[in-house]
Amino acid sequence: MSDSGVDRRGFLTLGALGVGSVGAMLASGFPAGAVVAAPAGGKKKWQPVSDRKVRVGIVGYGYCRFGAAFGFQNHPNVEVVAVSDLIRDRREGLMKACRCGKSYESLEALVKDPKIEAVFVATDAPSHARHAIDALTHGKHVMSAVPAVWGSLEEAEKLLETVKKTGLKYQMAETSCFRADCHGMRRIYQAGGFGRLVYSEGEYFHYAPKPLPSFKGWRTGCPPLWYPTHSTAYYVGVTGKRFTSVSCGGFRGGFDAFRATANRYKNEFTDEIALLRTSEGGTSRMCMCMAVVGYHAEAGRVFGEKGCMNGTQYRGGVKRLPDIARPPLPDGVPAGGHGGSHGQLMNEFITAILADRPPLVNVYEALAMTVPGIVAHQSALKDGETMKVPQYLPPKP
Repeated sequence: MSDSGVDRRGFLTLGALGVGSVGAMLASGFPAGAVVAAPAGGKKKWQPVSDRKVRVGIVGYGYCRFGAAFGFQNHPNVEVVAVSDLIRDRREGLMKACRCGKSYESLEALVKDPKIEAVFVATDAPSHARHAIDALTHGKHVMSAVPAVWGSLEEAEKLLETVKKTGLKYQMAETSCFRADCHGMRRIYQAGGFGRLVYSEGEYFHYAPKPLPSFKGWRTGCPPLWYPTHSTAYYVGVTGKRFTSVSCGGFRGGFDAFRATANRYKNEFTDEIALLRTSEGGTSRMCMCMAVVGYHAEAGRVFGEKGCMNGTQYRGGVKRLPDIARPPLPDGVPAGGHGGSHGQLMNEFITAILADRPPLVNVYEALAMTVPGIVAHQSALKDGETMKVPQYLPPKP
């Protein structure tokens, strides 16, 4: 970095600069051979892999309305057969949003419908693993909202074993993986544009002095890094590599919901910042912060032997970079929220079923993003003690 003529603070501002400013910096300060990653010119057209429709059931229409937010109802290869929510008004709202005429009072009832072949689990976080396991056991492919499991290493093992036993598709809908920056980083990493990552950062800043509404109060006082995947995706979702150990510090913001007697978790930490060693020999800083005022972000940066990247701007010596544009979506499917990631995740899941291939955020990647946060919280409770992270490695081809 020191030979570039641009210090770290200058580099971290690149994501906010316009094209002209980036061009000026390239001309004046970047090392010879440095290039800017950019989507290829021209809009690509979505190409179907099949004319078959996947019959989908959708469960959950809570505070975030995620059940309808990923666009299953708009995909030409999807038929929404039925929906469910425990609360009648929400169930009816989900039926209307998904243009579906059939509903069930619970996930447990919905997964028994023989017409349904895939289920989107958009329920409360503490129920994700249990609901995914139930759907898989009933022969359904599953896409689950994040995180894959909620604070339980035992549930992680049960989820993995169920996916392996059933042979069905499982995808965790981690939105960072299809944000433009993370997608671009992954494409460039796969093309060798970074080499090994020396250092990476992932962060989720969401100021929350009062907890958001949630089913049975699950959000109230929750350990920050039990919800780690918006951050950890900026290493695991870029490289496909793993975290091997973690040391984590917790911060007590003093909010009422984070008194040990005020929440089910006996948790006092509003913020957790973890340093993790990686299987490449590098280090990552991953955080989830709820007491920081004035900054809201789900973002990350990567720094490698051959180049580095902040936002969609690449700095390095590799000249031949791949197209970093995200895949095209079918006509009528909106990109959706979280940086235009919702439609991408839904399309990836449906395409994986139709093409009979693993989805991008399969169960191995999902647990590799989720479990380090659980261990990080354990480390924070022990004043930053370094702890090993369980490994979830896919079978070798």
